[in-house]
Amino acid sequence: MSKTVEFYFDLGSPASYLAWIQLPALCARHGATLVYRPMLLGGVFQATGNASPAMIPAKGRYMFTDLGRYARRYGVPFGMPAGFPVNTLTLMRGVIGMQLRSPAQFDALLAALFRGLWEQQRNLSDAATLAATLSLAGFDPAAFQALAADGEVKAELKRETEAAVARGVFGAPTCFVGGEMFFGQDRLDFVEEALSR
Repeated sequence: MSKTVEFYFDLGSPASYLAWIQLPALCARHGATLVYRPMLLGGVFQATGNASPAMIPAKGRYMFTDLGRYARRYGVPFGMPAGFPVNTLTLMRGVIGMQLRSPAQFDALLAALFRGLWEQQRNLSDAATLAATLSLAGFDPAAFQALAADGEVKAELKRETEAAVARGVFGAPTCFVGGEMFFGQDRLDFVEEALSR
């Protein structure tokens, strides 16, 4: 039976960015398929009563320091985007819409948006900044906005978010290997162990 890692994420989660940096190579080492599960983290928080660690000042300061340590370990740029926390509703609708309608372009879009936020520190909840970022990556900003406004796309993001909550997801990133759940980018060693079994 083929191995699969399901990756529940929201672009606005810095830990999701760091997990995204690592997961493709991790899956490749084990011959596993990486399945992307876009969800709306705000919807997950609302449904579960959870909140961002950034809402607790001492915890938020520590978390961002710790994420910086991981970024240095991984050898990737990392910084907080202007306007953090970023409203990702349009972004996540566009991402799941691309996954539905143009899956061949999904990886490139994800890279442009994750890197725009966490490497270039752009405020992608600002329409002009988002449009410039999309254009630089070869995407049509108007087509992206149309996708994000599509009723079927909106419904799909809502369904995926509700399905995540039903599986026990309370934050991002969350990975599943089979029925086993792993929360946080700092648990990827356990994801790798699960794939090794």
